[in-house]
Amino acid sequence: MAAIDAVVWDIGRVLVQWDFARIWHDVIPDPAERARFTTTVVSEAWHARHDEGVSMDDLIAEAAAAHPDHRAWIERYRTHWLLSVPGPIAGTHRLVERLAARGVPQYAITNFGAESFALFRPTYPILNHMRDIVVSGTERLIKPDAAIFHLAARRFGCEPARMLFIDDNAANVAAARDLGWQVHWFTGDAAALEADLVARALL
Repeated sequence: MAAIDAVVWDIGRVLVQWDFARIWHDVIPDPAERARFTTTVVSEAWHARHDEGVSMDDLIAEAAAAHPDHRAWIERYRTHWLLSVPGPIAGTHRLVERLAARGVPQYAITNFGAESFALFRPTYPILNHMRDIVVSGTERLIKPDAAIFHLAARRFGCEPARMLFIDDNAANVAAARDLGWQVHWFTGDAAALEADLVARALL
């Protein structure tokens, strides 16, 4: 394996848990009803447009116009968004801290709306270890589009072949690999990631 100059993290489902439906857990306690709401009124695909750069206001207005009887619940997307991030992924924050202690440069590329990221960012100081974070909603580029990886490489000032990209999404991992990045497909196993980092002489 080639030497690694930097580690580049995905955030959602790698560093933090993400559970979209949890925004409505307390107002729609029945799991079946909540599942219907988060697939037919709002959905992860609907939310993904925020990651692409559509504002929360525009998304909410669109959904409320189509489902006026659910306006109050739809509004929770903005007011209770942080409920969708219930906590860290076990084991990965410790790896970030160990890399930082060794002086390994760390960055992130995340599919995240600009407004939701502004809410989220202050709640996780582990991100202070990232020298730069490319946020899809700010850039209006989204993984697995090659353009966001090209932008990140320019911003981070590193050759793709000398960066290790860690992501839970197979399509994102494949896109990065095709562009010459070194990759780790994170499947929730922090011990496997630790072993990979050790094998690459990063830990």
